[in-house]
Amino acid sequence: MHRTRWQTLLLVTAVAAAVTWIVLRAVAGRGGMLPTVPPLVVAVELLIAGVVFSMGWAVRQFLRGKRPQLNPIRAARTAVLAKASCYTGALLAGWYGGQVLALVGDLSVPGSGSRAIAAGIATAGAVVLAVVGLVVEWFCRVPPPEAGSEAAREHPAVDPSAP
Repeated sequence: MHRTRWQTLLLVTAVAAAVTWIVLRAVAGRGGMLPTVPPLVVAVELLIAGVVFSMGWAVRQFLRGKRPQLNPIRAARTAVLAKASCYTGALLAGWYGGQVLALVGDLSVPGSGSRAIAAGIATAGAVVLAVVGLVVEWFCRVPPPEAGSEAAREHPAVDPSAP
């Protein structure tokens, strides 16, 4: 599994924000009500980020030799959860960021300012989730086998320049 690139997450966020902004502008243009952000959203985003970070910290401690044992399945699940957190955070940042953009255009409407602030805070929480996912992916990387180790003898490195 390859590490997630931050540029990919930025692209996902930008596309999600653009699509959200277009859809919400169309809804507002037809007289529809723009969605509100529940206050619990940020708490849930931060809770998930905390859980992912704590799981990643356990893997990091094991890889540094500071933890005696760790189930390999748990380590693999942590890496997958970190990748999912990256993309979930990016999508949510785009969704709530698009709401901010749509609401900022209608600040003359009563209540739009407070809803824009709530969506901005939710966007920040989503960015935290994505960043924590990237950090935990970094925690979960396993160093390549050393040249003299048994694993290196079983799976020798292939020279990419060889024909």
